[in-house]
Amino acid sequence: MTHSFAKVFKVTGLLWLVSISFAAHAVSEISITAGRIETPQAHLQDTTLNLKLKQTVPALSFKSSIKQKTDKDWTQVALSCNIPLNIQTGRWDCAEGKLKNARIDVPFNIQINRLLTNGTPDINAELQLKNASFSDEAGLHAAEKFTGSLNIAAKKTDTEWTWQTKLDWQTGEVFWQPFYFANGGHKFEASGKLQDDLLSFDSAKLQLKNVGDLNFTGQLRLNDYKIVNLNANLPNLDLATAYSLLFKPLLEKTAFNNAEVDGKVSLRVEIKNTDFKTFDMRLNDVDIADNNQKFAFYKVNANIPWSYDEPKKVSLSYESGELLNLPLGKTNINAQVNRFSLTTPNIRLPILDGALNLSDISAARIGEQWYWHLRAKLEPISMADFSSSLKLPRMQGQASAEIPLVTYAGGNLTTDGSIALNIFHGTATVTQLSMQDPLGNAPKLNADIALRNLDLGDLTRTFSFGTIEGKLDGDIKDLEMQNWKAVKFDAMVVNSPGSYPKKISQRAVENISALGGAGAAAAVQRSVLRFFEQFNYSKLGLSCKLRNDICQMGGVESTPQGYIIVKGSGIPAITVMGYNQTVAWGDLISRVKRVTDSNTKPIIK
Repeated sequence: MTHSFAKVFKVTGLLWLVSISFAAHAVSEISITAGRIETPQAHLQDTTLNLKLKQTVPALSFKSSIKQKTDKDWTQVALSCNIPLNIQTGRWDCAEGKLKNARIDVPFNIQINRLLTNGTPDINAELQLKNASFSDEAGLHAAEKFTGSLNIAAKKTDTEWTWQTKLDWQTGEVFWQPFYFANGGHKFEASGKLQDDLLSFDSAKLQLKNVGDLNFTGQLRLNDYKIVNLNANLPNLDLATAYSLLFKPLLEKTAFNNAEVDGKVSLRVEIKNTDFKTFDMRLNDVDIADNNQKFAFYKVNANIPWSYDEPKKVSLSYESGELLNLPLGKTNINAQVNRFSLTTPNIRLPILDGALNLSDISAARIGEQWYWHLRAKLEPISMADFSSSLKLPRMQGQASAEIPLVTYAGGNLTTDGSIALNIFHGTATVTQLSMQDPLGNAPKLNADIALRNLDLGDLTRTFSFGTIEGKLDGDIKDLEMQNWKAVKFDAMVVNSPGSYPKKISQRAVENISALGGAGAAAAVQRSVLRFFEQFNYSKLGLSCKLRNDICQMGGVESTPQGYIIVKGSGIPAITVMGYNQTVAWGDLISRVKRVTDSNTKPIIK
């Protein structure tokens, strides 16, 4: 295409010289038409050059259909120019320009103030677009109603070009995968040099409307578009507008893809000889809140420097926050970053009325992947506050935990040892814990959970289940959760071994019967049923093997007809039977919800 236009300008100059010689002979117009022109780069067809001489200002018009050899479609090109008396130093006013094909509709005007100085290229020109539109075949780049101007000045010296440019994007929409700019108002100014394939920016400023200004100098290698050197400064970026415009498109597959962000950030970056050398980011009173209510951090302030050559100290703090609806208290974090690794001896994260203490913290980025490890201890937190924050039934007591070494490598999180929780006067122990993509859109969790000696009185009162006296053991083996929903496990809960009071209220019997489904029934010594609110039991338990959203149900004993959920003992005694051995997981969850909401209609025999 470039060679084609070069030929056009040569022809234009030739026409101008011819016009001088014909002027004396009163020639008023010269026209050249060509059905087809072929060059190594492109084809032209239906080409017309028209030079009008007998008017105040001579005018040249050009029309053609042009197609590069790799293109499928022809592009219609048209332009009309008023020709100055001195074609090298005079001003060319070119209007009614047009580029148009199936995906392009670009009306434009060009004003060329200068082409040559003393025979040396010295270009000064302005391109204006009004309501231009374009799109590529893949749909990854497009513009609608784009209006703006581009000024270019370029001068050739012995070994290089010196240049200046200014882009004023006034109105219009632009989509440039993955970014979408709904409005104009953005500007770019720069000056520099071009020598061989090295483009130098001696001064450059990008102004994004309502976002901030980026100032930079540097060098870009054109043969591979590699940044050779860069000094960039972003002194005051507005995150409220920058997040949706610049950051959200890049965070689509992360936990930060749907958030409200506010505050200011400053940034400095240095690249030398294609190597990243320094980085300095400061956050000022930044608020970030996930619209899915997974997390929130308020009044975040941070100083995050980085250097390839020397260690740097990092600090970060926030006034308050939430994690999965759990309130987070004021926190200060200090660490040291050494090239691609980060270490800190201890971080204390206040949660509710307790805190999570992290120790032995080390992180490193190796081969485009993050690797880190830490240990943790949960100071006692109120279960009443914890359950209220997570909108669970109100629990009593406190929870504390010892968490062994946690390791994250290549997107997978694992624990070395067990995690012990103290709840309901018993213990919950998590082993074989691993997670894949824990901060992504579809995290996956695997674990084994063992419950020992949980107080059934506290547990049943918490979930409005009726009253059961005793202790409970449970095992949830091969638990697999995807996006925090259970998809597989082998679970069994039974009363703990040992000698202790074992009593169950009539209300609890009714609710256990309801969990068993329409076929469940409670067999009671009928003659004394109406006289007792509590009954004795010797065994109590229920099991579920979850596969493909179906639960294979069981109890403490099997019978030819089904399974026993509660086995009575003494007087008065009660036995609860279950007959549905398979149940949809969604139905079982619905039954549990109805029971805990106290809306069940039990079946009693």
